Amino acid sequence: MNIVRVLETQRLQLRPYSEEDIPELLPLIGAREVAATTMRIPHPYVEQDARQFLDRIQIDDEVRLGIRLRTDGRLVGGVGLRVSPQQKHAELGYWIGVPYWRNGYATEAAREMVRHGFEHMELHRIFASHFKGNVASGRVLAKLGMRYEGCQREHVQKWGQFIDSELYGILRSEWESGR
Repeated sequence: MNIVRVLETQRLQLRPYSEEDIPELLPLIGAREVAATTMRIPHPYVEQDARQFLDRIQIDDEVRLGIRLRTDGRLVGGVGLRVSPQQKHAELGYWIGVPYWRNGYATEAAREMVRHGFEHMELHRIFASHFKGNVASGRVLAKLGMRYEGCQREHVQKWGQFIDSELYGILRSEWESGR
């Protein structure tokens, strides 16, 4: 697994999380609206959840980065890849804190993470999914050049309800031809 230090885009800096991020992280990731649109973020999200997350990303085949504004360093969200090295593919995930929605940060950060995955991690395929009804996330994935691959019916259980999961993917060759 490649260790990622810092990735930068025009407006954003993507860098590994640290314990110092916890006070800024909790109110953003702890919002019910954020948890409601993600598969792996619980609600309520408390300091113990954040510490377990930080411990887990040190050992898993994952690249998880905090998304910060380059202008003032404020944390606005997170982005990452859950890698399967033997298959040379990864699942893209991201979240943005509610105060920062509708600014294009998810697309910008995810685009950089996809670039990093193909150029530096030598992945063959990157895929992502979103809950049915999360139209904004579907738009992000389409802007990345990902193709809609289908609906996984009642694939995820969240808060006692089974939810459809919309699956998207992009191959390295498709990404290269779309650049």
